[in-house]
Amino acid sequence: MLTTIYTFILIPWLIIAIITFFLLFTITAPYGKFSNSNWGKLIRYRVGWFIQEVISPLSFSYFFLTGTAEKGIISWMLFSIWTVHYINRSVIFPLRIKNGSGIPISIILSAISFNVINGFINGFYLGNYAFFDDQYIYSIKFIIGILIFIIGLIINIYSDEVLIKIKNKNIGYQIPKGRVYKYVSCPNYLGEILEWVGFAIISWSFPAFLFVVWTMANLIPRAKAQHIWYEEKFKSKYPKH
Repeated sequence: MLTTIYTFILIPWLIIAIITFFLLFTITAPYGKFSNSNWGKLIRYRVGWFIQEVISPLSFSYFFLTGTAEKGIISWMLFSIWTVHYINRSVIFPLRIKNGSGIPISIILSAISFNVINGFINGFYLGNYAFFDDQYIYSIKFIIGILIFIIGLIINIYSDEVLIKIKNKNIGYQIPKGRVYKYVSCPNYLGEILEWVGFAIISWSFPAFLFVVWTMANLIPRAKAQHIWYEEKFKSKYPKH
């Protein structure tokens, strides 16, 4: 039954991602600096973020570990990339935020739904269908993929560090500065996109490609909204470039 669900969910999942991409240019998800209670009761940031994000490694791990395919070093490396990323996002990241805004319960439920499906299609594929021989680690796909992932990881961690320091000073919104912030309004989003592009290149699978599409569908419209917000709030102070 799971195989049937897996087979029939992939194309509709891609179509929904494309629709979501265009929809989010008109509707900004109400969390973070855009948080409001119009979308439901606000849940404390740390609790809400943990609940919605921890679902991803749980879903992915279950379907990966219960899969019947033989798992070599590459499969376990992809498993580690996914779980370590989401442990950081679901546990370490929210614990470091002292002054996060509330998250509407509708957004939490939406994120849970996404993470269940995304974890399922990727975990099920790697756990049942993926095969990487011992020489794959020397292939161009693995080398390019791991390099892109590492670059994205570094950008993401550094950018989050800048934002965390600003939030924890409790002095209101400030213009993030330094490194990639000189050129990009939301390098934390850029870093996360690059991480999953690298993951998809290593995996070379349709589910991983779908994850990249979904990541872009969510983060690119939000990055544009945040860029406009910064320009409006800080006006002439915000870097023109």
